[in-house]
Parts: sequence; C-alpha cells; structure tokens
Amino acid sequence: MRSKFPDGFYFGAATASHQVEGGNKNDWTEWEHANARRLSQIADRKSWEPFILKGYPNPLQEENYISGNACDHYHRYEEDFDIAKSLCHNAHRFSIEWSRIEPEEGKFDEKEVGHYRGVVRALRARGMEPFATLWHWTLPLWFVKKGGWVNKDSAQAFARYAEHMCQALPEVHKWITLNEPNVYTGHGYWRGIWPPGKRSLRQYFSANYHLSQAHILAYRKIKACDKNSQVGIAQNLVWFTRTFSGIKRFVYNHLFLRSIRDHQDFIGVNYYHSDRATARRSEFQNWPIDPEGLTAVILEMKRYGKPVYVTENGIADVRDTERGAFIKSHLQAIMEALRNGADVRGYLYWSLLDNFEWSSGFWPRFGLVEINYKTLERKIRPSAFAYKDIIENGLPNKEPFPPEADPPSAEVIGH
Repeated sequence: MRSKFPDGFYFGAATASHQVEGGNKNDWTEWEHANARRLSQIADRKSWEPFILKGYPNPLQEENYISGNACDHYHRYEEDFDIAKSLCHNAHRFSIEWSRIEPEEGKFDEKEVGHYRGVVRALRARGMEPFATLWHWTLPLWFVKKGGWVNKDSAQAFARYAEHMCQALPEVHKWITLNEPNVYTGHGYWRGIWPPGKRSLRQYFSANYHLSQAHILAYRKIKACDKNSQVGIAQNLVWFTRTFSGIKRFVYNHLFLRSIRDHQDFIGVNYYHSDRATARRSEFQNWPIDPEGLTAVILEMKRYGKPVYVTENGIADVRDTERGAFIKSHLQAIMEALRNGADVRGYLYWSLLDNFEWSSGFWPRFGLVEINYKTLERKIRPSAFAYKDIIENGLPNKEPFPPEADPPSAEVIGH
C-alpha cells in the first residue's frame, strides 16, 4: 500500500544563489579568499574517510573553500530545470543574489533583474512553482560597509530591494524574505565564525531585531505590490529533547517567529536534525538524523495557525547510499504530521545540485544531482529517482532509517 499526499502538494528541491551560481561578488566572496588557507589547515587536523580525500576538491585543498564558478548554475539554469522537470518536480526554491541586483546603493542593475525574470519564466514554462528567496545570507559590499544588519537603516534598504523585485517578477507568488536568520546571527554575531565575524551579544540582538524589521517591512511592500502573494521566512528548526529543551526550543525555534507572527502567510521549515542522543548520525555532519523530529517541529508550528512548507531537508551523502531512505523517512514524517492535523503544503529537498556549502566548501554532497567540479557535468543520482517514484506513485509503507554506522569526525556547519 502507498499513501498519497494531498492534491496540489508541492514536490521539488532548493538552491541558493551563492552556492550554485558562480561569479558572485559579495561579503562571502571576500571572506572565502581571506579564510580559505586557514580552513584547509584546520581540515588537515581532522580524520577523513579515504573516499572524501579522493574527491575534487577535497577538504585539504584551499580551492575547496572558494566558491568561484560553483556549479555555473547562472548560465546553466535551463539545463538544471530540465533535470528537475524530468524528475517530476512541480516546484523549485531559488534565491536572488542581492549583490547582483543592487551592486551600488540605490542603483539597480536591470540586466541582472532580467536574468532572474528569465529564471522564473523558465520554471513556469516547465510547470514548476517558483519559491523566490530574497536573502540567503550574502550581502552587497556597500551594505556591509554601512554596518550590515546592525545599521539602523538596514531594514529600509532591504525593503526597497524587496519592493523592486516584487514589481519586476509578477510571476512569483511565493516569497521567502529571509533564510534562517537564527543560523546567520548565531554564526555571524554570536560565535563569530562566519561573516561578519563578530562575537558581541549586543550586536547579536541588534542584528536579530533589524532582520525581523526587514522582514516586516518587506512583507508590507510585497503585499502592497501583489495582495494575493504568500510571504514568509525559512526558519531552521531543531527538535530539542534533552536538558533545557523548552528554553532551547523557545529561543532557537520560536523567538524570531514570534517577532513576525502577524506578518507571515506561511512558515518555511528547514529541518535537518534533532538533538536526540540515540538517533542515527549523519555521515558527514554527525547530526542526529531523526525523522520523528520533523513531525514534532511541524506540529509545534500549529500554534501560529499558518500553513507550512518544508523549504529545506537533506543529507550530505557522497556515495548516495542513504539519501533515498532519508527522503522517504522524512516524507513519512510529513505524512504523520498531516494525519495529526498539520497543514503542510510542500516538500523541497536540499539540494537539487551539489553545491558550495559555506565554510565547509564543496566536499559535502547534498545534491540529487552530482556535479563534477572539473567538468561541471551533471549526473542524476539514484536517490533522485527514488524521490521521483514517491512523487509519481505515492509513499511506501514506513521503514526505519538505516542502522547506525561509524561516521567520520568532520563537521559541516550550515547548508
């Protein structure tokens, strides 16, 4: 027996501009060049599986940490969308690179705007609903020089950009203003391990405040531009089960969502793991892989009374031995949430393509599609066809995620 998802349910995958496009010039580009050697030296002190070190680029090489041409998705998006269509996807999440659109403050590059108009039309032509993300962590250099998200005028600047893109892309009706603001501020302003590299409690709270205001102002601009559009954020959620789990859930999962609760039409759930000690560990990140945690966080979102889209969920699996089971088990978790009254309307796997995984570089392989970084050849992985089978034929009976294996000690941060 197979279970069917509701009519109109979206199945697809996601990408982000800096991670796949290539040729970007933003704050992350500068950070990569400044930190590539250090990151490769840190990696040299870790234990790695031989098959990882045989890959290109591998974590001991400086070029692993510089995005460069990435997947060249900027020039190959039609080819990539053809692949997605062949896999029966009816939705795709992508992000717009703010630094391309507004390379100088207040000056919009209409050629680049036209590029994203082409992206949207290519999706529509293939029967895929575009989910457009306005900000996936990278920033224009002029914005950074003015103080980034701790600048008092940062929210207004973002709203101006959001309004321009909404007016330019009338075929987009589902907007994600911000991707994982909780991860960004934690790594950038609390731990100081990502741009802008601050370790300041004051700046951490300031950045969170201005990001919430940026969303609220952008929400109003987009709704004024297209009253029928749906606007939300993609929030990273963890199912906390251990010590102080209630406090952790409130601060990490809910604090930002509560600050914008009257200005969101849906909640984008990015879910990768729980903190359950007994859960199966992922091959690379050592995250506890816990499909039941996805059911739990979706049901936790019912308090907001908004529909949910799972906007990211994935696993780095270079050998593609676990991805198919990972996808199936997490779709089964979504089905369980639906049976318990949750309003879930879509699942977007992370990621369509192998991509540049921030401070971990290119070696983690999240893609349904394998990228040969020497030739940029695309190769569809078997797990992509397993996902396609579910889309076409429904969800098979529930099976446990594969048993425990010994993961390497290296860690991936971010996605």
